[in-house]
Amino acid sequence: MTLDLNETFVLDAVSHAYNLDAANVLDERYAQGIGEMLFGMLDQGMPQSHRITHDSFFRDWSIEEVATLLFAESDTDVATFHPILAAPFENGLVEPHKAKRITEKYPDRFLAYATVDPLEGEDALDELERQAEAFDPVGLKLYPSSWGTGEHRTWRMDDPRIAYPVFEKARELGIDVIAIHKALAFGPVPRTPYDPADVDEPAENFPELAFEVVHGGLAFTEETAWQVARFPNVYVNMEGYGLLMAANSTKGEETFAELLSVGGEAVMEKLFWGTGVMAGHAQPQLEAFRDFELSDRTRRDVGVLGKLPQVTDEHKRKMLGENYAELLGLDVDSLREAVADDEFAKRRAADGLAEPYSTTDAERTEPEAAS
Repeated sequence: MTLDLNETFVLDAVSHAYNLDAANVLDERYAQGIGEMLFGMLDQGMPQSHRITHDSFFRDWSIEEVATLLFAESDTDVATFHPILAAPFENGLVEPHKAKRITEKYPDRFLAYATVDPLEGEDALDELERQAEAFDPVGLKLYPSSWGTGEHRTWRMDDPRIAYPVFEKARELGIDVIAIHKALAFGPVPRTPYDPADVDEPAENFPELAFEVVHGGLAFTEETAWQVARFPNVYVNMEGYGLLMAANSTKGEETFAELLSVGGEAVMEKLFWGTGVMAGHAQPQLEAFRDFELSDRTRRDVGVLGKLPQVTDEHKRKMLGENYAELLGLDVDSLREAVADDEFAKRRAADGLAEPYSTTDAERTEPEAAS
Protein backbone atom coordinates (compact mmCIF):
# COMPACT_ATOMS: atom_id res chain seq x y z
CA MET A 1 0.00 0.00 0.00
CA THR A 2 1.39 3.39 -1.03
CA LEU A 3 1.98 6.01 1.63
CA ASP A 4 -0.85 8.57 1.69
CA LEU A 5 0.81 11.99 1.71
CA ASN A 6 -2.44 13.69 2.61
CA GLU A 7 -2.60 11.66 5.82
CA THR A 8 1.12 11.87 6.58
CA PHE A 9 2.47 14.75 8.65
CA VAL A 10 5.06 16.56 6.52
CA LEU A 11 7.46 18.95 8.24
CA ASP A 12 9.73 20.53 5.63
CA ALA A 13 13.01 21.41 7.32
CA VAL A 14 14.09 24.07 4.81
CA SER A 15 12.31 26.65 2.69
CA HIS A 16 13.41 29.99 1.24
CA ALA A 17 12.04 33.16 -0.33
CA TYR A 18 14.89 34.26 -2.59
CA ASN A 19 15.58 37.85 -3.54
CA LEU A 20 17.21 37.43 -6.95
CA ASP A 21 16.10 40.83 -8.19
CA ALA A 22 18.84 42.65 -10.12
CA ALA A 23 18.55 45.59 -7.71
CA ASN A 24 19.75 43.32 -4.89
CA VAL A 25 22.95 42.19 -6.64
CA LEU A 26 26.30 43.33 -5.23
CA ASP A 27 28.72 41.09 -7.11
CA GLU A 28 27.34 40.05 -10.48
CA ARG A 29 29.81 37.22 -11.06
CA TYR A 30 28.96 35.32 -7.90
CA ALA A 31 25.30 36.35 -7.76
CA GLN A 32 24.72 35.14 -11.30
CA GLY A 33 26.46 31.86 -10.56
CA ILE A 34 24.31 31.24 -7.50
CA GLY A 35 21.11 32.27 -9.24
CA GLU A 36 21.73 30.13 -12.30
CA MET A 37 22.62 27.16 -10.11
CA LEU A 38 19.34 27.48 -8.21
CA PHE A 39 17.31 27.96 -11.38
CA GLY A 40 19.05 25.01 -13.02
CA MET A 41 18.04 22.76 -10.14
CA LEU A 42 14.40 23.68 -10.68
CA ASP A 43 14.51 23.73 -14.47
CA GLN A 44 16.35 20.42 -14.83
CA GLY A 45 15.12 18.64 -11.73
CA MET A 46 11.38 19.24 -11.95
CA PRO A 47 8.91 17.65 -14.37
CA GLN A 48 7.65 19.92 -17.14
CA SER A 49 4.44 20.60 -15.23
CA HIS A 50 6.44 22.20 -12.40
CA ARG A 51 8.88 24.41 -14.30
CA ILE A 52 8.77 28.19 -14.53
CA THR A 53 10.37 30.78 -16.77
CA HIS A 54 13.80 32.23 -16.12
CA ASP A 55 12.47 35.77 -15.76
CA SER A 56 9.80 34.82 -13.24
CA PHE A 57 12.39 33.01 -11.11
CA PHE A 58 14.86 35.92 -10.95
CA ARG A 59 12.90 38.28 -8.73
CA ASP A 60 12.11 38.97 -5.10
CA TRP A 61 9.87 36.14 -3.91
CA SER A 62 7.33 37.06 -1.24
CA ILE A 63 6.66 35.19 1.97
CA GLU A 64 3.06 34.73 0.86
CA GLU A 65 4.24 32.84 -2.21
CA VAL A 66 6.35 30.50 -0.10
CA ALA A 67 3.33 29.80 2.10
CA THR A 68 0.86 29.12 -0.70
CA LEU A 69 3.33 27.07 -2.72
CA LEU A 70 3.96 24.81 0.27
CA PHE A 71 0.54 24.63 1.89
CA ALA A 72 -1.91 25.17 -1.00
CA GLU A 73 0.06 23.44 -3.76
CA SER A 74 1.69 20.57 -1.86
CA ASP A 75 1.05 18.11 0.94
CA THR A 76 3.41 19.97 3.28
CA ASP A 77 1.95 20.80 6.71
CA VAL A 78 4.62 22.89 8.48
CA ALA A 79 7.97 24.26 7.29
CA THR A 80 11.14 25.86 8.61
CA PHE A 81 12.20 29.09 6.92
CA HIS A 82 15.93 29.68 6.35
CA PRO A 83 17.32 33.18 5.75
CA ILE A 84 20.61 33.44 3.80
CA LEU A 85 23.03 36.29 4.51
CA ALA A 86 26.18 34.65 3.15
CA ALA A 87 25.74 35.58 -0.48
CA PRO A 88 26.81 38.42 -2.81
CA PHE A 89 23.52 40.25 -2.50
CA GLU A 90 23.02 43.62 -0.85
CA ASN A 91 20.38 42.42 1.59
CA GLY A 92 21.30 38.74 1.47
CA LEU A 93 19.77 36.11 -0.77
CA VAL A 94 16.99 35.64 1.80
CA GLU A 95 16.71 38.58 4.17
CA PRO A 96 16.34 37.77 7.90
CA HIS A 97 13.41 40.15 8.18
CA LYS A 98 11.44 37.70 6.02
CA ALA A 99 11.92 35.08 8.74
CA LYS A 100 10.40 37.45 11.26
CA ARG A 101 7.49 38.36 9.00
CA ILE A 102 6.67 34.82 7.94
CA THR A 103 6.57 33.47 11.50
CA GLU A 104 4.41 36.40 12.59
CA LYS A 105 1.95 35.99 9.71
CA TYR A 106 1.81 32.18 9.81
CA PRO A 107 2.81 31.26 13.38
CA ASP A 108 1.41 27.73 13.21
CA ARG A 109 2.79 26.97 9.76
CA PHE A 110 6.36 28.27 9.95
CA LEU A 111 9.34 27.84 12.21
CA ALA A 112 12.53 29.75 11.41
CA TYR A 113 16.30 29.64 11.71
CA ALA A 114 18.59 32.54 12.41
CA THR A 115 21.67 33.15 10.25
CA VAL A 116 24.94 35.04 10.71
CA ASP A 117 28.36 35.30 9.07
CA PRO A 118 30.91 33.98 11.62
CA LEU A 119 33.70 35.96 9.95
CA GLU A 120 32.08 39.14 11.27
CA GLY A 121 33.21 38.28 14.80
CA GLU A 122 31.48 40.23 17.57
CA ASP A 123 29.06 41.73 15.06
CA ALA A 124 27.89 38.20 14.23
CA LEU A 125 27.22 37.49 17.89
CA ASP A 126 25.26 40.72 18.25
CA GLU A 127 23.28 39.93 15.09
CA LEU A 128 22.44 36.47 16.39
CA GLU A 129 21.12 37.99 19.59
CA ARG A 130 18.99 40.46 17.60
CA GLN A 131 17.48 37.69 15.51
CA ALA A 132 16.85 35.54 18.58
CA GLU A 133 14.87 38.39 20.11
CA ALA A 134 13.05 39.16 16.86
CA PHE A 135 11.62 35.77 15.90
CA ASP A 136 12.68 33.05 18.38
CA PRO A 137 14.59 30.80 15.95
CA VAL A 138 14.64 27.04 16.49
CA GLY A 139 18.08 26.70 14.89
CA LEU A 140 21.02 28.56 13.37
CA LYS A 141 21.84 28.25 9.64
CA LEU A 142 25.44 28.81 8.54
CA TYR A 143 27.24 28.84 5.20
CA PRO A 144 30.99 28.25 4.73
CA SER A 145 31.18 31.07 2.17
CA SER A 146 31.28 34.77 3.04
CA TRP A 147 31.15 37.89 0.90
CA GLY A 148 31.10 40.34 3.79
CA THR A 149 34.23 42.19 2.63
CA GLY A 150 33.28 42.29 -1.04
CA GLU A 151 35.35 39.22 -1.87
CA HIS A 152 34.75 35.52 -1.36
CA ARG A 153 36.20 34.15 1.89
CA THR A 154 35.67 30.90 3.76
CA TRP A 155 35.85 29.63 7.33
CA ARG A 156 35.80 26.24 9.05
CA MET A 157 33.40 24.73 11.56
CA ASP A 158 36.35 23.46 13.62
CA ASP A 159 38.00 26.87 13.99
CA PRO A 160 37.97 27.67 17.74
CA ARG A 161 38.53 31.35 17.06
CA ILE A 162 35.89 31.90 14.34
CA ALA A 163 33.21 29.24 14.77
CA TYR A 164 33.19 28.24 18.43
CA PRO A 165 32.13 31.66 19.78
CA VAL A 166 29.09 31.45 17.49
CA PHE A 167 28.19 27.99 18.80
CA GLU A 168 28.63 29.18 22.37
CA LYS A 169 26.43 32.22 21.75
CA ALA A 170 23.75 30.05 20.17
CA ARG A 171 23.82 27.73 23.17
CA GLU A 172 23.56 30.72 25.51
CA LEU A 173 20.46 31.87 23.61
CA GLY A 174 18.82 28.44 23.81
CA ILE A 175 19.51 27.55 20.18
CA ASP A 176 20.83 24.00 20.14
CA VAL A 177 20.54 23.07 16.45
CA ILE A 178 23.42 24.25 14.25
CA ALA A 179 22.76 23.75 10.54
CA ILE A 180 25.64 24.02 8.08
CA HIS A 181 25.30 24.02 4.29
CA LYS A 182 27.63 21.34 2.93
CA ALA A 183 28.16 19.15 -0.17
CA LEU A 184 26.83 21.59 -2.78
CA ALA A 185 29.28 24.45 -3.41
CA PHE A 186 27.35 27.72 -3.34
CA GLY A 187 28.02 28.97 -6.86
CA PRO A 188 31.41 29.35 -8.61
CA VAL A 189 33.52 28.91 -5.47
CA PRO A 190 36.07 26.30 -4.27
CA ARG A 191 34.60 22.96 -3.26
CA THR A 192 36.86 22.19 -0.30
CA PRO A 193 34.97 24.31 2.32
CA TYR A 194 31.87 22.24 1.55
CA ASP A 195 33.51 19.02 2.72
CA PRO A 196 31.75 17.98 5.98
CA ALA A 197 34.99 16.84 7.64
CA ASP A 198 35.19 20.04 9.69
CA VAL A 199 31.96 19.08 11.48
CA ASP A 200 33.75 16.24 13.32
CA GLU A 201 35.52 18.31 15.97
CA PRO A 202 32.60 20.55 16.96
CA ALA A 203 30.36 17.46 17.09
CA GLU A 204 32.83 15.99 19.59
CA ASN A 205 33.46 19.23 21.49
CA PHE A 206 29.80 20.34 21.73
CA PRO A 207 27.91 17.10 22.48
CA GLU A 208 24.92 19.09 23.76
CA LEU A 209 24.41 20.68 20.31
CA ALA A 210 22.88 18.98 17.28
CA PHE A 211 24.77 19.52 14.02
CA GLU A 212 22.54 19.43 10.95
CA VAL A 213 24.46 18.80 7.72
CA VAL A 214 22.28 20.34 5.01
CA HIS A 215 22.49 18.48 1.65
CA GLY A 216 24.61 15.93 3.51
CA GLY A 217 25.79 13.13 1.25
CA LEU A 218 24.87 14.64 -2.11
CA ALA A 219 28.63 15.03 -2.43
CA PHE A 220 31.27 13.57 -0.10
CA THR A 221 28.79 10.73 0.29
CA GLU A 222 31.11 8.16 1.85
CA GLU A 223 32.52 10.71 4.30
CA THR A 224 29.01 11.72 5.35
CA ALA A 225 27.90 8.11 5.74
CA TRP A 226 30.71 7.45 8.22
CA GLN A 227 30.15 10.77 9.98
CA VAL A 228 26.41 10.40 10.59
CA ALA A 229 26.95 6.82 11.78
CA ARG A 230 29.80 7.84 14.10
CA PHE A 231 28.46 10.91 15.90
CA PRO A 232 25.16 10.71 17.81
CA ASN A 233 24.63 14.47 17.45
CA VAL A 234 25.13 14.72 13.67
CA TYR A 235 22.02 14.69 11.48
CA VAL A 236 21.37 15.09 7.75
CA ASN A 237 18.87 17.53 6.28
CA MET A 238 17.70 15.80 3.09
CA GLU A 239 17.36 18.98 1.04
CA GLY A 240 18.21 17.96 -2.52
CA TYR A 241 17.34 14.28 -2.17
CA GLY A 242 13.72 14.72 -3.23
CA LEU A 243 14.82 16.74 -6.23
CA LEU A 244 17.39 14.09 -7.15
CA MET A 245 14.83 11.30 -6.80
CA ALA A 246 12.38 13.24 -8.97
CA ALA A 247 14.98 13.98 -11.65
CA ASN A 248 16.93 10.71 -11.70
CA SER A 249 15.50 7.87 -9.65
CA THR A 250 18.52 5.64 -10.30
CA LYS A 251 20.98 8.23 -9.02
CA GLY A 252 18.65 9.04 -6.14
CA GLU A 253 18.56 5.40 -5.09
CA GLU A 254 22.33 5.06 -5.38
CA THR A 255 23.08 8.18 -3.32
CA PHE A 256 20.54 7.45 -0.60
CA ALA A 257 21.78 3.88 -0.27
CA GLU A 258 25.38 5.09 0.05
CA LEU A 259 24.28 7.40 2.86
CA LEU A 260 22.89 4.35 4.70
CA SER A 261 25.84 2.14 3.78
CA VAL A 262 27.65 2.35 7.13
CA GLY A 263 24.95 2.86 9.77
CA GLY A 264 22.07 1.09 8.06
CA GLU A 265 18.58 1.43 9.49
CA ALA A 266 19.71 3.53 12.47
CA VAL A 267 20.75 6.32 10.10
CA MET A 268 17.16 6.76 8.95
CA GLU A 269 16.36 7.97 12.47
CA LYS A 270 18.76 10.89 11.83
CA LEU A 271 17.52 12.03 8.43
CA PHE A 272 14.81 14.60 7.91
CA TRP A 273 12.95 16.01 4.96
CA GLY A 274 13.73 19.31 3.25
CA THR A 275 12.74 20.54 -0.20
CA GLY A 276 14.61 23.84 -0.42
CA VAL A 277 11.62 25.63 -1.90
CA MET A 278 12.09 27.83 -4.07
CA ALA A 279 14.83 25.75 -5.76
CA GLY A 280 12.20 23.18 -6.68
CA HIS A 281 8.48 22.67 -6.15
CA ALA A 282 7.67 20.59 -3.07
CA GLN A 283 5.01 18.25 -4.48
CA PRO A 284 7.03 16.35 -7.12
CA GLN A 285 9.74 15.84 -4.52
CA LEU A 286 7.24 14.45 -2.02
CA GLU A 287 5.75 12.12 -4.62
CA ALA A 288 9.17 10.88 -5.72
CA PHE A 289 10.10 10.11 -2.11
CA ARG A 290 6.73 8.45 -1.49
CA ASP A 291 7.38 6.08 -4.41
CA PHE A 292 11.05 5.52 -3.62
CA GLU A 293 12.43 2.12 -2.69
CA LEU A 294 15.74 0.29 -2.76
CA SER A 295 16.21 -2.56 -5.21
CA ASP A 296 17.30 -5.95 -3.88
CA ARG A 297 20.59 -5.56 -5.73
CA THR A 298 21.29 -2.17 -4.15
CA ARG A 299 20.41 -3.46 -0.69
CA ARG A 300 22.73 -6.42 -1.14
CA ASP A 301 25.70 -4.65 -2.75
CA VAL A 302 25.94 -1.23 -1.07
CA GLY A 303 25.87 -1.94 2.66
CA VAL A 304 29.33 -1.99 4.21
CA LEU A 305 28.36 -4.32 7.06
CA GLY A 306 25.65 -6.36 5.42
CA LYS A 307 22.41 -6.05 3.51
CA LEU A 308 20.62 -2.72 3.83
CA PRO A 309 17.02 -2.60 5.07
CA GLN A 310 14.19 -1.66 2.76
CA VAL A 311 12.87 1.89 3.17
CA THR A 312 9.37 1.30 4.51
CA ASP A 313 6.40 3.64 4.81
CA GLU A 314 7.14 3.87 8.53
CA HIS A 315 10.69 4.99 7.79
CA LYS A 316 9.32 7.57 5.37
CA ARG A 317 6.86 8.92 7.94
CA LYS A 318 9.72 9.44 10.34
CA MET A 319 11.90 11.18 7.77
CA LEU A 320 9.03 13.32 6.48
CA GLY A 321 8.26 14.82 9.85
CA GLU A 322 8.66 12.81 13.02
CA ASN A 323 12.47 12.76 13.21
CA TYR A 324 12.79 16.52 12.83
CA ALA A 325 9.97 17.26 15.25
CA GLU A 326 11.66 15.04 17.83
CA LEU A 327 14.98 16.82 17.32
CA LEU A 328 13.28 20.16 17.97
CA GLY A 329 11.34 18.82 20.95
CA LEU A 330 7.98 19.34 19.22
CA ASP A 331 4.90 17.15 19.39
CA VAL A 332 3.60 16.05 15.99
CA ASP A 333 -0.02 15.77 17.14
CA SER A 334 0.07 19.33 18.50
CA LEU A 335 1.62 20.65 15.29
CA ARG A 336 -0.98 18.85 13.21
CA GLU A 337 -3.87 20.06 15.38
CA ALA A 338 -2.71 23.69 15.18
CA VAL A 339 -3.11 23.76 11.38
CA ALA A 340 -6.07 21.39 11.03
CA ASP A 341 -8.65 24.11 10.48
CA ASP A 342 -6.72 27.08 9.08
CA GLU A 343 -7.16 28.73 5.67
CA PHE A 344 -4.82 26.30 3.92
CA ALA A 345 -6.40 23.19 5.43
CA LYS A 346 -9.88 24.36 4.45
CA ARG A 347 -8.73 25.15 0.94
CA ARG A 348 -7.08 21.77 0.44
CA ALA A 349 -10.10 19.95 1.89
CA ALA A 350 -12.49 21.77 -0.43
CA ASP A 351 -10.49 21.94 -3.66
CA GLY A 352 -7.53 19.60 -3.35
CA LEU A 353 -4.06 20.82 -4.24
CA ALA A 354 -3.86 23.95 -6.37
CA GLU A 355 -2.14 23.80 -9.76
CA PRO A 356 1.65 24.25 -9.69
CA TYR A 357 2.63 27.91 -9.21
CA SER A 358 -0.99 29.04 -9.68
CA THR A 359 -0.89 30.74 -6.27
CA THR A 360 2.33 32.64 -7.07
CA ASP A 361 3.44 35.31 -9.53
CA ALA A 362 5.66 32.82 -11.35
CA GLU A 363 4.96 31.95 -14.98
CA ARG A 364 5.05 28.29 -15.95
CA THR A 365 6.99 27.28 -19.04
CA GLU A 366 5.21 25.91 -22.06
CA PRO A 367 5.90 22.28 -23.00
CA GLU A 368 8.28 21.91 -25.92
CA ALA A 369 6.57 20.96 -29.16
CA ALA A 370 7.20 17.40 -30.28
CA SER A 371 9.62 17.19 -33.20
